[in-house]
Amino acid sequence: MSRIPELRHLLLFFIDGLGIGADDPEINPCCHPSLNLFRQCHTGIFPRPTASEGLAMGLDANLGVEGLPQSATGQTSLLTGVNGARLLGRHLNAFPNKALRQVIAEHNILKRFTDHGFRAAFLNTFRPPFFDLDPFQIINRLSVTTVSNLYAGLRFFDLDDLRARRSVYHDITGAGLIDHGFDVPLYTPQEAGEIIGAASREYDFSLFEFFQSDVAGHSRDFARALGVLTRLEDNLAGILAVVDLDHTLVLVTSDHGNIEDLAVKGHTRNPVMTLLFGCGREEIASRLHSLTDVAPALLRALAG
Repeated sequence: MSRIPELRHLLLFFIDGLGIGADDPEINPCCHPSLNLFRQCHTGIFPRPTASEGLAMGLDANLGVEGLPQSATGQTSLLTGVNGARLLGRHLNAFPNKALRQVIAEHNILKRFTDHGFRAAFLNTFRPPFFDLDPFQIINRLSVTTVSNLYAGLRFFDLDDLRARRSVYHDITGAGLIDHGFDVPLYTPQEAGEIIGAASREYDFSLFEFFQSDVAGHSRDFARALGVLTRLEDNLAGILAVVDLDHTLVLVTSDHGNIEDLAVKGHTRNPVMTLLFGCGREEIASRLHSLTDVAPALLRALAG
């Protein structure tokens, strides 16, 4: 795949623990009739059209390795194009170990876009304690996304950025910050989406991470899971309302399944849900089969 000439901006919206499950609203909150985007994404023929003129498809997260897919190897594979699970010979949960960090340091998508001269940003807001620490002293407890931004040499957004509508907290609304006593605005999910979308126009490539979906999946609480999915749909609606889809691709994807099957405890081996909106969606979708295809496809689409 060569460069897509009309493409100016890429937004990768990463949702932790979102797979494609059965068409069964008893166990799969994604199929709840109140939802718009996610309820169209259950087992069947892909890619398929979605609301907002998008495409839905599934990506393999098993990566040729037995066992349940996990966050550290899945996110490494997603953001680098290198099969982290195969590298380790197993799926690794939580935070990347030294071997994965070496891959992330060289191959992560934020760094690669930056090395090609593109403007890149990780749009999540970080709390003040993070800035009081040397990140390399706590690197064993940093997520793949955070390690990627660190090795890309990019700035981390703080509460002033959130107040100035340059970034958004991981829970989307900022409620978690307010609960911890921080003086920040409380945004509606749609308003936060508009902020993410507007911020993404300032960069060639942007990344946003949401992980409460995985937490909700582990809770196996249907009402909690549905609330998280509703918040996500409203947030995505806000993003799509403000980006220029003639020149922007919004790609929503995950690292492993979880929230789509509350009948089981833990992750699943289901394909991860992937949604594409805007410029080049069909061409890029045709190149995606597993987590390892995402970073190379996005880089080629913008850089050639």
